[in-house]
Amino acid sequence: MKIKVCGLKFPENIRAVAALKPDYYGLIFYPHSPRFVGYEVDEELAMLRLPAKKTGVFVDKDFSTIKNLIQTYQLDAVQLHGNELAETCAVLRKNVEVIKAFGVDENFDFALLNAYQDSVDYFLFDTKTTEHGGSGKAFNWQILEKYHLNVPFFISGGLNNENLKPVLQFKHPAFYGLDLNSRFEDEPGVKNIEKLKEAFELIRAENVQNPSN
Repeated sequence: MKIKVCGLKFPENIRAVAALKPDYYGLIFYPHSPRFVGYEVDEELAMLRLPAKKTGVFVDKDFSTIKNLIQTYQLDAVQLHGNELAETCAVLRKNVEVIKAFGVDENFDFALLNAYQDSVDYFLFDTKTTEHGGSGKAFNWQILEKYHLNVPFFISGGLNNENLKPVLQFKHPAFYGLDLNSRFEDEPGVKNIEKLKEAFELIRAENVQNPSN
C-alpha cells in the first residue's frame, strides 16, 4: 500500500514528513486552497529533492502553466482535480506520472473513467465537494466496488487514524494507495508528525500482513 501525504507547504515540515518515508508528497498549486504554496516561486521548495515523488496538485490550470511548474519545481508527478481532458493527461504523462482525481458520491458514474484509462497512471477517489480536495470528509469506500478498470487508484478524503483500519480492510485488486491530508495537520499545510507516524505504522503493519496490497 503506497502512502501519499498531500497539502505540504514548508520545507522543514516536508523534511520531517520525508523522514517517515512516504512514497509521494503533494504541493498544492490551487489558489483557493488554504494549503496553496503561493503565487511566487518558493526557491527552497523548488530545489527540494527527496526520495518521495514530488507531486503538484492542480485544478483546471492551463497546460503551459502546469508544464512550467513541472520544470520549476522538478515535479515527478501531477495530480489533476478539475475537468482536465484525457488528451491533456496523455501529453503530461510523457514527462511525469499523472494522477487524475475524481470526487465520488453515491451517484458517481464510473463510465466517466473509461476515457482516461490509457492516459493516466493512477486515479484518486476523493469525497465529492466543491472544494476540490482537502475537505476532511470521508466517503463510502464500498462505492468503489463498482470500479472495474485496471488503472490503480488512491483513496482520499477524510482519512484519519480512527478510520484507517476500516479502509485498509477494503479489498480491491486496483487499490494502490492512501492519500493523507487535512486530518493530520496542526494547521493548513503543517503536518503533525506524531499523527502521521501512527498512520504509517498502521499502514505498514497491514502491508506486512497482506504484502500483495
